[in-house]
Amino acid sequence: MDKTNNSINIKELYNIFKEHKNITTDSRKIEVGDLFFALKGDNFDGNVFAKDSLSKGAAYCIIDNPSYKINERCILVDDVLSTLQNLAAYHRSQLQIPIIAITGTNGKTTTKELVKCVLSKKYCTYATIGNLNNHIGVPLTLLSITDDTQIAIVEMGANHPGEIDFLCQIAQPNFGLITNVGKAHLEGFGSFEGVINTKTELYRHLKAKNGMIFVNSANEILMNKSEGINRVIYGNAETADCKGAYRNSNPCLKFYFENGDVVYSVDTKILGSYNFENAMAAVAVGKYFNVDLFDIKTALEEYTPTNKRSQIKETEHNSLILDCYNANPSSMKVAIENFGEMKISNNKVVILGAMKELGADSDYEHRNVVDIINKYSFDKIILIGHEFAFAQDMQNDNFKWFATTIEAKNFLTNYNITNSTILLKGSNSMKIDSLEEIF
Repeated sequence: MDKTNNSINIKELYNIFKEHKNITTDSRKIEVGDLFFALKGDNFDGNVFAKDSLSKGAAYCIIDNPSYKINERCILVDDVLSTLQNLAAYHRSQLQIPIIAITGTNGKTTTKELVKCVLSKKYCTYATIGNLNNHIGVPLTLLSITDDTQIAIVEMGANHPGEIDFLCQIAQPNFGLITNVGKAHLEGFGSFEGVINTKTELYRHLKAKNGMIFVNSANEILMNKSEGINRVIYGNAETADCKGAYRNSNPCLKFYFENGDVVYSVDTKILGSYNFENAMAAVAVGKYFNVDLFDIKTALEEYTPTNKRSQIKETEHNSLILDCYNANPSSMKVAIENFGEMKISNNKVVILGAMKELGADSDYEHRNVVDIINKYSFDKIILIGHEFAFAQDMQNDNFKWFATTIEAKNFLTNYNITNSTILLKGSNSMKIDSLEEIF
């Protein structure tokens, strides 16, 4: 994995990186001294922008098309993406710090942020920015880890088998956490069993490396899959190494965790009973790394979601629950159930966008969502997307279906919803968050 092409190896490129540590893959965001990696996509070729990047001040451009090598500041490699990945792997090999990998179907970004807040009370901590968690994002995350970092948290996403294992080969984590496993990206995984096998590639990597994992006691699948691996068990089981219990979430999560005879009560700013396991994961990681227990409580209470994941926003006329970064059957279920069980005086309005990448299970899962909705007496229901088209025959004054988010927006703009609490949830591609401005 050392050679990137015939003229430069990873160690030589790494020496350049040490002098120019800011990496960009977007020529529009070049700053003086950057390294520009000319990645290719379905609709673009970064090689085309090498000359422009140099003119904007890039120190070097990493390219894989010799036609664009205009001077010695263009470093020609066989493949830009694999070079970026190899450079990240080499940088990781130079870091003598704990790296915690977090993956899972739901909650991995929220868990990552909670873990970061907790660990930052004691350590200089770096974590994946946003959800840069794929074959490009993970290398960029690793290459952003600086010399003063004491612990790093790397989020890993996947939509096909083998992807978590591949990311582990780059990041070489020595700690790991799988939040849960559910039905998502079924087109890529093929089945729910495919999801389980892919997510637990992290466990198999850590077992081979004699690493440590953090496991939710309430998740039977993960408890079984983690047997025989060094692990810290968290949750409300009597045998948990890190024990806590859910109190309520009306609307924000309240829970407690224990340390011997001492109980720490935590009042968070995050929504939903389903976030209890994410918060407890952060407690378990913090305790393992000897963060002061009161600091753990404080960190979790200070965290305010701003990424449209379980985020509450008050407007002049309504309260919004923004959970519209992504959606799959399991996250949709818990979001609806949590909203249905909330005790509030306002009207409850549910606006749901379709779930994507479910393959042959799509129709069944979308019908199941409607069945879950019908268990509650919501004041208004809006369903958006062709996957919910079967619901058009069920329409009435309080139940509407729209093929597109734009159509729904046109309707809602004139409908004037006030004095309501509104749940907005759907797959990112549905752009359900664009409805926020109406309310």
